[in-house]
Formats: sequence, structure tokens, C-alpha cells
Amino acid sequence: MTSPPGSGAPGTGPAPPQNSAETPWPVRTLSFKIADWIHRLGQVWVEGQLTQINHRRGTRTAFLTLRDPAADMSISVTCDPGLLQRSAVPLTEGTRVVVYGRPNFYAGRGTLSLRITDIRPVGIGELLARIERVKGLLAAEGLFDARRKRPLPFLPHTVGLISGRASAAQRDVLAVAQTRWSAVRFEVRDSPVQGPTAVPSIIEQLAALDAAPHVEVIIIARGGGSVEDLLPFSDETLLRAVAACRTPVVSAIGHEPDNPLLDLVADVRAATPTDAAKKVVPDVAAETAAIGQLRRRSAHALRNWVHREQHVLDGLRARPALANPLRMVDERQARVESAVRDLRRSVTHLLDLEEYRVHRLAAQLSTLGPAQTLARGYAVVQRTDAGAPHAVRSTDDLPVGAHVRIRVSDGSAAAVIAPATTRPADQPEENDQ
Repeated sequence: MTSPPGSGAPGTGPAPPQNSAETPWPVRTLSFKIADWIHRLGQVWVEGQLTQINHRRGTRTAFLTLRDPAADMSISVTCDPGLLQRSAVPLTEGTRVVVYGRPNFYAGRGTLSLRITDIRPVGIGELLARIERVKGLLAAEGLFDARRKRPLPFLPHTVGLISGRASAAQRDVLAVAQTRWSAVRFEVRDSPVQGPTAVPSIIEQLAALDAAPHVEVIIIARGGGSVEDLLPFSDETLLRAVAACRTPVVSAIGHEPDNPLLDLVADVRAATPTDAAKKVVPDVAAETAAIGQLRRRSAHALRNWVHREQHVLDGLRARPALANPLRMVDERQARVESAVRDLRRSVTHLLDLEEYRVHRLAAQLSTLGPAQTLARGYAVVQRTDAGAPHAVRSTDDLPVGAHVRIRVSDGSAAAVIAPATTRPADQPEENDQ
């Protein structure tokens, strides 16, 4: 490419003066500078999806459009038509490819394109390997953890549905849901479900439904397909958007054998779109029958409980303590009266024994006492002038003139001891009697 004089391109002359409002660059200078910087990038490998292939017979250049699968960005690609014809796999719109080429900036039109010299379709094995790498990364971040799964509402009033326009998956979900519960409402958002525009469109519709306060659950539905067709539902950008949703998300992609990564990130995984409708929308007839059965079981359980408690009350009422409440008191009273009688009988017997003992001791005392001796003719002499009266035991205690008291059986008499006199020989002394 030849630069005009004074353009400032390499090897074209002296550098232009410093850029300012007084010395602005012309458009050509800016274009050449941009082209120079882009050309310095050199050869690069780029991955994307083919969204447009324009190849006319007899032309020497084929025009392609390479789109980023996770963002709304694309770049124009040019190549030799023979490069497309030599591809081992037919290249069609939606094919994931890796290209090798140099970016070019056309100063005349101010456009950027990528001139490629090699193009390689991404095979199934490599796609699956990339999906496994994304799976390992998200699993390490905890996006598959069951603890972050949110439960579905039991009876949602409004369900968000993201699916292809007039697709079989959309018809299945709506038909099954209306059959199960006619009052359920759907917020349907049409979106491409395969190809380069699928991921950005699904993310946009998902954000809109998640922001709607009346939407209680979101279903992302699509029918079955090949690994390439279901590739958008294993895209990392879409998976992170689903993980960030505040509304529960149900994944209903493909059939039972299909397992995109969306099934692991979503709160609930449904095997098919029909299964998703069954998981989200309850069956009114089945729920009504279940409620009726629960009512019957509750009534039966309540009646059994009442009968059981009535039986317990009857058993308590039949017990002697409740049938005759005073019986226990009467029995205790009878035992007390019997004890009182026994006690009185024991006390009376004890008193009788003691009284007999007293009489026996009194008789013994009377027999051994001085009164009985006096009654047999004996007398007791007590000296009264020597302190307290005391019985005289010897004649030594009876000096002449001593005052004494003589006690006999029927009384006593006072006397004074006189001197002894001579007695006749034929009369014994009084002490000898």
C-alpha cells in the first residue's frame, strides 16, 4: 500500500507536526496511522461461528462473517474460495471454526477485515473437551452445588418461557400446562435457540424475565439436536447469567440423553419440555383428589383419636377410685377405727395387768408391814425426846427419864422411863413376853 506524500506513514517523509486544534491531522493521516498499528499485530488465530458465507462463482475472493458465540460482536473475513472448497468438513452458517490470518484496515473505506490463509472446523471431540473444561471451572466455583438450588413455587401464577418462535418445545410446554391448570399464565419470550445469536438473545430475554416481579419461575426450553445445535446451552456466559438469576430457572433442553451444562447450573433439570411443564405446573385434578384423600384420612384419624380417647376416659371412669371416690376414705376410716379399738383393748388390758400387780404388791406390802405385826400383839417403842422420833432397838437407848411413845395396833400412848424395880421371882420381865 502506497502512502501519499506528507501522510506520515513509514518511509514517506518527515513526520507531521504535533497534533492540535491549530494543526489537525487530515483523515488520510489518521487512516494510515490506524492501518499501521493494525498491521503490526501480525498473524493471529481466531475462533468464532460462521454466520454468513458469500461465495460467487468466478470471483477470486470469498466473503465471510465471523461472530463471537458469547457476545454481539462480529468481524468480516476474506479468503481465497479454494480455502473453503478444500475444507474436510462442509462449512455452513453456524459452524464453529478456527481461522488463521492477518487483520487489515482499508484506509480508503475505513473498514477492518481479517484476511485468512487457514480455516479449521472445530470437531466434536474438541467441542466436548472445551465443554469439560468449562464444567470443571464452574464446578470449582460452586455453581453446581445443590445447596444453592432454589425450590420451585408450588402454584406459580406467572411462568416465564424462553424458547424458539412457534417451536415444538414451546407448544408442548403451553399445551401440557393448560391441560394441568388452565389458570396458569405464561410470559413467552421468543429467542433463537441455536446459532451465533442464540446466547446473546437468551441472556437478554432471561434478564428481562428475571427483572419482572410477577414472574415466579423461568423455563428455558428447546427440542433435541446435535452437539453443535445444543452448544449455546453450555456457553459459559449463559451459565453465569442463569446462576446470577434471582428467579428459579428450569432447564428443559433436548431429550433424556442430552446433558448440556445448563442442566447442572439451573435450579431444576427437566428431561424434556413436557417434563418441565409437569414439574412447574401442578395437576389440578390430581391435587384436588389428593386434597380429598387427605381430608378423608384426616377425618378418619380424628375419629379414631376421639374413640381412643373416649375408651381411655371410660377406663378411667370405671376405676374404683373414680367409680366410688369415698371408698378409699371409708376403707381408711374403718382401718383407723379398728386401730383405735385395738389400741383401747391393749390399753385396757395393760391397765388391768398393772392394777392386778398393784393389788398383789399391796397385799405383799400389807403382809410384810408393821401393822400386821402390831395386830399380832407386838408394840413399837419410839423415843421422842432425842430429835426426830425413832424406834428403839436396845435398852441402851432407854435411859431413866427418857420420853417414849408406845404404838400398838389400835393406837399409841406416851410414857417416861422409870428406874427398874425388883420383881418377884415367879414373874418374868416384860421384854421376855
